[in-house]
Amino acid sequence: MTTPPTATVLHDLAAVDRAVYAAIAATDTPALDVGLRRLSAAADHSKINLSIAAALLLAPGRYRRAGLAGAAAVGLASFTANLLGKELVRRPRPDRDAARVIAGRHVPMPVSASFPSGHTASAFALATAVGTLLPATATPLSLLACAVGYSRVHTGVHYPGDVVAGALLGSACATTVLATGRKLLLRRSHLAARCHGS
Repeated sequence: MTTPPTATVLHDLAAVDRAVYAAIAATDTPALDVGLRRLSAAADHSKINLSIAAALLLAPGRYRRAGLAGAAAVGLASFTANLLGKELVRRPRPDRDAARVIAGRHVPMPVSASFPSGHTASAFALATAVGTLLPATATPLSLLACAVGYSRVHTGVHYPGDVVAGALLGSACATTVLATGRKLLLRRSHLAARCHGS
């Protein structure tokens, strides 16, 4: 019986995913280990993302709108990644001990499924939502999101593929939130125009 082409491609992608994970685990990077471990831990429960959104909410005008959009995007990304993605795919976490990930990199291994990375999804959701509304923040927030995503592989709790999927999911959630926000604003302006004209 011939293996379907899609199954072969997925098998090969999974092999590359595991190989990249193993290569990162085997690379000695003492100057990066502590910082990435701390960043990974600081991103737990979207603490970094929600702190940034909360700070923006304290400012008026477009900063407040960006904070609201960022918080909503993070919430949607977290829900989608953790309550839908992980439950549907149920990919096991990497075997960090078998890969010999350096102990100095370790953060607690989550008990949830591995795919997609919720940390990465939330970080990219914030970066996309806030960066779209406040373009000056796009580059630093995107770099932060990339660092958070990489930290999850560096500490051994995610495969690179989990992080890529989380980034795409987070960006999509932010796009959805922004599009919904624009529709609500447009509807409000139409209602206001009708009331003013009556």
